[in-house]
Amino acid sequence: MNLRPYQLEAVEAVYHHLETKDTNPCVVIPTAGGKSLVLARIASDAVSLWGGRVLILAHVKELLQQNADKIHRLCPSIPVGVYSAGLSSRDTDEPVIVAGIQSVYQRAAELGAFDLVIVDEAHLIPEDGDGMYRTFLAASKEICPHQRVIGFTATPYRVKGGLICKPENVLNEICYEVGVSRLVGEGYLSRLTSKCGKSTIDLTGLRVRAGEFVQEDVEQAVNTSGAVDSAVRDLVEKTKDRKSVIVFCSSVNHCYAVAEKLRLLVQDRVAIVTGDTPSDERAKILAAFKGVTQTNLFGETEPPVKYLLNMGVLTTGFDAPNIDCVVLLRPTKSCGLYVQMVGRGFRLSPDTGKTNCLVLDYGGNIVRHGPVDCVVVRKQPRAKQGAEPVMAKECPGCGEMLAPAYSVCPVCGHVFSRREVELAERATNGGIVSGEPVVEEHEVALVDYSVHEKKNAEPGDPRTVEVTYFEPGMCKHVREWLCVEHEGYPREKFLRWWLTHTSGKVPAPQTAERCVALCRDPSVVRRATAIETTLRPGEKFARVTRYDLAPLEPPAPKPQPGLAPAAPAAGQELEPGSDLDVPPPPVDSYDPFDDLPF
Repeated sequence: MNLRPYQLEAVEAVYHHLETKDTNPCVVIPTAGGKSLVLARIASDAVSLWGGRVLILAHVKELLQQNADKIHRLCPSIPVGVYSAGLSSRDTDEPVIVAGIQSVYQRAAELGAFDLVIVDEAHLIPEDGDGMYRTFLAASKEICPHQRVIGFTATPYRVKGGLICKPENVLNEICYEVGVSRLVGEGYLSRLTSKCGKSTIDLTGLRVRAGEFVQEDVEQAVNTSGAVDSAVRDLVEKTKDRKSVIVFCSSVNHCYAVAEKLRLLVQDRVAIVTGDTPSDERAKILAAFKGVTQTNLFGETEPPVKYLLNMGVLTTGFDAPNIDCVVLLRPTKSCGLYVQMVGRGFRLSPDTGKTNCLVLDYGGNIVRHGPVDCVVVRKQPRAKQGAEPVMAKECPGCGEMLAPAYSVCPVCGHVFSRREVELAERATNGGIVSGEPVVEEHEVALVDYSVHEKKNAEPGDPRTVEVTYFEPGMCKHVREWLCVEHEGYPREKFLRWWLTHTSGKVPAPQTAERCVALCRDPSVVRRATAIETTLRPGEKFARVTRYDLAPLEPPAPKPQPGLAPAAPAAGQELEPGSDLDVPPPPVDSYDPFDDLPF
């Protein structure tokens, strides 16, 4: 089994650290990046090349099985023992032991001396106190004083203590780290994409205890009929084209409430896994979610599970490469938990047709923690309960979502107070992965068209048509500009827009005034009922990338004899001075976007 280039880099970094320093190193590899192969290579080398003895610790049996399997495949000649009550095995004599920390934390003497201890999911080692990891490692160190510890994790931080590597901690420094962006770019991880939900959870007033939201407060916020109904309706709409959707809920009761609503809206199979789910039933549900064909008592083939709901049991150690949508219906203050939940969608699955993984966040986690590959880690929780780091802010004047550093809204001119600016300058806005576009969906209640002329434009300069899409309530809006009077590529873009929005029978107008007149005729131009916008890295304004359009309306009836002259027919040019000639729409002189490239 060949290791990937970054996995070989990690192995060499560990060896260099152990040879040149006396401290304990940590390796950071994203979820689904294959850290089990790296630790398996280190364990097999330690035994076969240097005659050492290795212990691998993990906290769930799935990780124990993965790690033991990888060592067997890398080096079949090395005996590997397993010590785990959950796996009904208590091996103690092999040169490599894979053990569950819950089973061995008081049995260091029974296991004997180890030259090397490797801790999988090392962020679970507490910063201080007498937890299971610290209890075992202290006892094991007494048995073998020259023992070294190596940590592996995708999230090298804890809710309260910040980064896990410190001089006074068990792990002292990160010796190797590879980022999500690199592995996505090199094709080793699935690309993530995100969409802002139309429904978000109101977290106003939530208390914080021990660095996390108080569970009772979260339950009251998310598990209401209104919150469940709006969130489920939105996620059903957004997951129509997805095959395997994992949903992280805020409580067991929340799981059942969401499942009940889902079953009313979809024909697909919905399943729940919690800590109380019996192991045999859990295994069947997870197999059905992964696409394993199963039959019932009557020999009938059961459908696969599309929606898998869980509460706190599938965040680590659960591998389902077919997951193409992750739904966060729970808010968390833990950036580690946030990364672990999103990480369930990182694995590649070309056999199932997976091309990316959609992340739907209804708990404000992306805004709270930042892109999943560069989360904001604080050393201590904020003193003020309920306060949040601001990754993006909404202008109270016009509703635009802005990067936090803005002190003046570029759309409506609202001036943020000093307090607003101070809170906002902690981080920058971004999508689920830094460098990835931010995609949002908007319902459209009203569309307005007007002629747009750049400030200080010269006579004869081409003008545009400004299209404003107002959301319900009219407080938020999205704008785009049609380059009707331009040439080259801008004009070609407008012609594509025109063909999309019309029947194709009406010639595209040549002037902005004529375009506005035609666009206001619902028998000529189809009205948008919803749009999708995409903000790409380095761009200041989001672009409209998809339209949901209503059908064309029937033309207005022709006037009867003796009545006032009718409006011009679709596509009919006006004769100057005729009775049908009307003043052009007023030119919009307000121009907050004077730096647009047209």
